Amino acid sequence: MARLILSMDGLVLKEIPLNKPRISIGRRQHNDIQIDNLAISGEHAAIVTILNDSFLEDLNSTNGTLVNGQAISKHVLKNNDVIELGKYKLKYMTDVAVAVGESIASGPNSGFSRWPDSKRSFTDTQVLIPRPPAPPPSLPKVVVRLLTGPNSGKSLELVKALTTLGKPGLQVAVIARRPEGVLITRVEGESFPTVNGQAIGGEAHPLKDKDVVEIAGIRMELTVTY
Repeated sequence: MARLILSMDGLVLKEIPLNKPRISIGRRQHNDIQIDNLAISGEHAAIVTILNDSFLEDLNSTNGTLVNGQAISKHVLKNNDVIELGKYKLKYMTDVAVAVGESIASGPNSGFSRWPDSKRSFTDTQVLIPRPPAPPPSLPKVVVRLLTGPNSGKSLELVKALTTLGKPGLQVAVIARRPEGVLITRVEGESFPTVNGQAIGGEAHPLKDKDVVEIAGIRMELTVTY
């Protein structure tokens, strides 16, 4: 199934499967992909999927829609196309079939030893055993303890690589667990979340153990272990 990878300033925010015939994109809440940013029109664009093909259409948006840096009105999406909507990006990804053994059967590194008489036999063949994939890097453990609000005192472990916190329409942020550290990024809202009383700004902000984060009026303390 094809999917979109939503990112901003290089930080991945969300993965969206194209599991509907039509996916709408825009600033208003009724859209399938809502992006609360003034650069995005209320109904900005739409993606129509028919069988294995997806088509992007700009819905006469104010600031236009770019694909790989080029303005479009309609576009047939290809694997790894990047849709640009203001400072947000949507990368289109689809499964691509790969012929098994193709790299072994032909080419200069076919795996067959060449003898002077150019003859090959079963004993000349080198069996190429694929190397097992490396285990994924471990992510830091993050536990959030709520300090205010109706659930004050409760703790919650963030088990996903990306966790969205906040109140839609007011303030939303994403906390990302990466092998190199923990980051928070504002996604929605006129004001910015704070870390230890300081607004984080528009860039991804690193978090450390015992930081106190406030999102949509709820304060929480993070426990980060590696």
